[in-house]
Amino acid sequence: MTSLPERFRTAARGAGAAAPDADLDAAANYLVGRWTEPQRHYHDVTHLTAVLDVVDRYAGLARHPDRVRLAAWLHDAVYDPRALGDANERDSAEFAEGLLSSLGAPEEVAAEVARLVGLTAGHATGEDDPDGELLCDADLAILAADPERYERYTSAIRREYAHVPDDAFRAGRTQVLTALLELPSIYRLDPLREAWEQTARANLTAELATLA
Repeated sequence: MTSLPERFRTAARGAGAAAPDADLDAAANYLVGRWTEPQRHYHDVTHLTAVLDVVDRYAGLARHPDRVRLAAWLHDAVYDPRALGDANERDSAEFAEGLLSSLGAPEEVAAEVARLVGLTAGHATGEDDPDGELLCDADLAILAADPERYERYTSAIRREYAHVPDDAFRAGRTQVLTALLELPSIYRLDPLREAWEQTARANLTAELATLA
């Protein structure tokens, strides 16, 4: 099995990063350290690996799959459950651009990966953006998990927000789930929508009922 640092190095090289392998490996290990911070119960290395696996599986749908892979690595590089609004995504995007620039990635690549990272704040993509669609679909893949895995996901999210009182958490989570269910489609790319949409909507609807 390919190690996470090797996956990062390969994606960085594919996207044009010019830094030595040792620097790419150091960056990967630093990122793995971030993904294993103690406040993370869902947004952890397991989530990172799951997103990367989806991107790999559907890489043929992207224009620049290595950029999408780098965005997967960096989309939750900054994660503080107490942060307000889209602060985590904005900070992760800024961090992504700075890190990739320091690794010798072309300016266009660093900026584009930062743009992709920013999309995960609301999972809203424009027209003709297959790279953004793949990243967002991969990030939301957990919503179409089997019931047991979905329950583990919701429990992990609650642990991340343990500082939020139950009433406030239920209200916030209800708002998130309702917004997702009101989308014309949770998933944007046809193969993923066909495979996951129905299951994801069933999971969200079932969870919403428990929050009433």
